[in-house]
Amino acid sequence: MITPSDILAAAERIAPYALNTPVKTSAALDALSGAELFFKCENLQVGGAFKFRGAVNAVFSLDDAAAAKGVVTHSSGNHGAALARAAKLRGIPAQVVVPEGAVQSKVDAMLAVGAVIHRCAPTQAAREAMTRALIAETGATLVHPYEDARVMAGQGTAVLELLADVPHLDAVMVPVGGGGLIAGTAVALSTTDVALYGVEPEGAADTVVSLLANERITHLVPDTLCDGLRAVVGVPNFALISEYVLQVLTVSDAQCLAAQDLVREHLAMVIEPSSATVLAAVLANPALFKGQRLGLIITGGNV
Repeated sequence: MITPSDILAAAERIAPYALNTPVKTSAALDALSGAELFFKCENLQVGGAFKFRGAVNAVFSLDDAAAAKGVVTHSSGNHGAALARAAKLRGIPAQVVVPEGAVQSKVDAMLAVGAVIHRCAPTQAAREAMTRALIAETGATLVHPYEDARVMAGQGTAVLELLADVPHLDAVMVPVGGGGLIAGTAVALSTTDVALYGVEPEGAADTVVSLLANERITHLVPDTLCDGLRAVVGVPNFALISEYVLQVLTVSDAQCLAAQDLVREHLAMVIEPSSATVLAAVLANPALFKGQRLGLIITGGNV
C-alpha cells in the first residue's frame, strides 16, 4: 500500500518531467449539470494521458543496476506509451506486451517513443504470461500498469495539483479501469474531507460487481468503447477502493459519447470515451451532485 508521503515524494520526483496540467471550467456545463465542474485536463499531460505521472515515478525510482536491465509492462496503449517515454528519458529499454485488438493509434504512439512491442492474445492471462516470460529472459523490472505502488503514487499527484488550484471541493470523480488512478487519488484525499467517486462503463463494471460481492470478480468479459477501462481492477487497488471510495457509478457507452461531444463543444478538447465517463456520471445523477463543487479528472485525449 502507499501513503500520502509516497505521493508527495512522487510529486517531487516527477516535477522535472511531468506537466502541472490546467483546470478548465464551462458555464454551460455547470448549467447543464446543476453543479460547479472543474476539469483536471490530463489529456494535456505529456503523451496525452495521466499515465505519464506513474511511469516517470516508477522509472526514476529504480536504482542504476535495475534500470540498466530496462522495464517491462503490459498495456493496451496509454501506460505502454508513457512507460516507453519515461524509459527513453532515462536511456533504458522498455518492453511492452500489447493485446491483439489494441487501438492502432495507441500502438503507433508506443512505437514512436521507442517501445519494443510484443503482441499477445486479448486476455489478462495472456498478457501476464508473456510479461513473465520477458522478465525471465531480460531481467527487466515489471512496472505494472496499476498494481505497482510507484505507479499509484505517481497517479495520485494529479489530484494534489487539482486541490492546490481549486480549494473547497466537495468531491472528485475518477474513471476506474485497473484502479491505479483511483487508488492514488484515494490515498491523496485520505487526509481531507473531499469525497471520492469512481466511474465505470456498464460494459466493464467489474469493480461495482466486486464491491457488491465483497470480493474481486475477475471473470467478466469487457464490452465497451472505453478501451482504457477494460482491465480488471487490481488487488491493492480494490482494497483501497473498498476503504476510501464513497461510491462507484456506471454509465453507458452512449452516455460517454454524448459527454465526449459536450467536452468538444464547450471545452474545445477532444478526449477519450474513457475520460468522458466522469462527466457522463454527473449528468446521469443530477440529484446526487446538485449544487456541489466537483473535480473531474479527464484522463486522456488519445482518440
